[in-house]
Amino acid sequence: MTKGANGDRRTGRGEPSADYTGETSGWNELAEKLSDLSRTLQDTKDVEGTLKAIVRAAADTVPGVEHASISSVVKRREVRTLAATGDLPRAVDQAQYDTSQGPCLDSLYEQQTVRLPDMATETRWPEFAAQAHEVGLGSMLAIQLYVTGEDLGALNLHSTQPDAFTDESEQVGLLFASHAAVAIAGAQDQEQLRTAVNSRDLIGQAKGILMERYKISAHEAFQLLVVASQATNIKLVDVADYLTRTGLLASSKP
Repeated sequence: MTKGANGDRRTGRGEPSADYTGETSGWNELAEKLSDLSRTLQDTKDVEGTLKAIVRAAADTVPGVEHASISSVVKRREVRTLAATGDLPRAVDQAQYDTSQGPCLDSLYEQQTVRLPDMATETRWPEFAAQAHEVGLGSMLAIQLYVTGEDLGALNLHSTQPDAFTDESEQVGLLFASHAAVAIAGAQDQEQLRTAVNSRDLIGQAKGILMERYKISAHEAFQLLVVASQATNIKLVDVADYLTRTGLLASSKP
């Protein structure tokens, strides 16, 4: 923090205002890490890369974290791990899926944030706790990451040490999760847009092939693709892709 020409205090990027009177310890470091996270995620164009970047950054940013993973429930039924920093978080996630209990599942379905201080003495999820302790987990923090329709996501933060997570861990974790959720939504939108554009291009190419081959109009070519899709129960874009790769309609596929 510097002084201006008239003696008033000036604040730098990531610093609190000149009127702030609270603790400043660690403020700049956290602000810089979150700014770096935003830039990194902005440069990551696909969903898979974004998820991997998030779990790596979580392990570097949130106090107490050694490993991190992101779990998702698709249509509130299928639970899976989308990204993880290593074998430990994957094993812990699997223990929750196998026992149908644990902080991640509670975070996904019921609460936004769940802290598990000591795996060795945990009684809320006894079957999960026993398996997780066996693979080396000491403590855990789970934060709801997003809710999109019937799809849910949670950020799972792990440590091999008991009582690794504090109130500060939760505060930083919640800030981190808010940045991560925005990044995931943006990456999903971009991926859907790319998919739509690629599908449109494939269908256009397939229509062109049929128009040239049969000397028909664009509308008639599209109708041929639709009929082939319906007859084979194959998505229209996949029919178009097969035609552009092989020169054959899906109805002729062996």
